[in-house]
Amino acid sequence: MPNIIILIICLTLLFGFLNGMHDSRNVITTIVSSRAYSPQIALGITVLAELSGPFIFGVAVANTIGRGIADPASISLKVILIALCSAVIWNLFTWKLGIPSSSSHALIGGIIGAASARAGAGAIQADGLLKILISLFASPILGFVLGFILLRFIFALCIDAPLRINEFFKKSQLLTAIALGLSHGSNDGQKTMGVITLALVTGGYINSFAVPLWVVAACALALSGGTAIGGWALLRKPGNTYYKIRPIDGFSTQITAALVIIGASIVGGPVSATQVINTAIMGVGAAERANKVRWGTAKDIIAAWILTIPATACISAGMYWLATRYLIGL
Repeated sequence: MPNIIILIICLTLLFGFLNGMHDSRNVITTIVSSRAYSPQIALGITVLAELSGPFIFGVAVANTIGRGIADPASISLKVILIALCSAVIWNLFTWKLGIPSSSSHALIGGIIGAASARAGAGAIQADGLLKILISLFASPILGFVLGFILLRFIFALCIDAPLRINEFFKKSQLLTAIALGLSHGSNDGQKTMGVITLALVTGGYINSFAVPLWVVAACALALSGGTAIGGWALLRKPGNTYYKIRPIDGFSTQITAALVIIGASIVGGPVSATQVINTAIMGVGAAERANKVRWGTAKDIIAAWILTIPATACISAGMYWLATRYLIGL
């Protein structure tokens, strides 16, 4: 196997690991902030579920990432390498600042920038990119709306319920946390699978775009490993940032986010787990009362939502331009 493919594989797995670190606080915050389970149990459940997710829900998202963004003729191994570098740089930058940026946006922006720099803007596949952008930008809105509706529906069902109903919501988060971990592993894990498989096809190592089992396993391990390590440092931030999360809030948030992300995984739409979970938290809070949510924090999500793809596209295009002139012949 050529050295550049090995480098791409290693860098892609690093990206997946950083993705897990970046998203870890969002995936486990509700179950911990609602005091349903201890941090150790919450993190263990999430890691195991994330590890299993890619094996359960197929590789539709990987196909979208690998074949839906740019014309295959515009893709080279060095384009993939530069796209990954820009996404990793952006992930590290936003993780350090605590900005709820999307690894999905970063990766897609990196591919757009590098492919356009090599073959022009015409290399971008409009239909595939439109599908991706709809998934990325509609999913946080859907998370907010479904979270709002679900909590209102639960309130209507439980209007005369005794106080012990809180124990039901607390204990049920074991199942909803598993669903959320599975959804995160299925969607975010597949993005790295798509990149590695694209590199294997581009390099002639495999004949067609079919994700090998070892790629599925390696990407699942990278994502869940990042979640395991990053979970401790950023455990409680999103829930405390918005409002004090109760068991009913955690239950509703986890169901909402899992439904949105799993639905996207099945149809092949890459989404940002970070943004879906955060907007679901906001929707659930707003369903109880609008002033419960600290709306000012949402500005960070909106800013990252708008800026990430253009920023990483510019970074990768700039890196490609510099590399062609000063480092390597692309």
